[in-house]
Amino acid sequence: MDINNFAIWSAAILSVIAILGHLKTFFGSGEAANAKKLDAIEKKLIDHDRRIQTVEGEMKHMPSKDMVNDIRLAMADMKGTVGTLTETLASVSRTVHRIDDYLREEAK
Repeated sequence: MDINNFAIWSAAILSVIAILGHLKTFFGSGEAANAKKLDAIEKKLIDHDRRIQTVEGEMKHMPSKDMVNDIRLAMADMKGTVGTLTETLASVSRTVHRIDDYLREEAK
């Protein structure tokens, strides 16, 4: 093998390697951009996951619709009881005023 054949073959091999390097760079450039986009999307997904977990944690402590209905019924019962107490206290107040008036009249 003489030097001319070696030079031709090495030039051809180096040309093929250079072309393959350029093709890899050309087709791989989109891969880097996609990797950056995927990283950004992954960060957003993690943030959304944390927010959803926070909301779910808070929702566990919230009353259900049945509990709210029970509270509503209990409040209605309390409203009736307070109304009854108001009437009773009004009659006690009138009695106390009458006794007070009587004692003031008797003291004169």
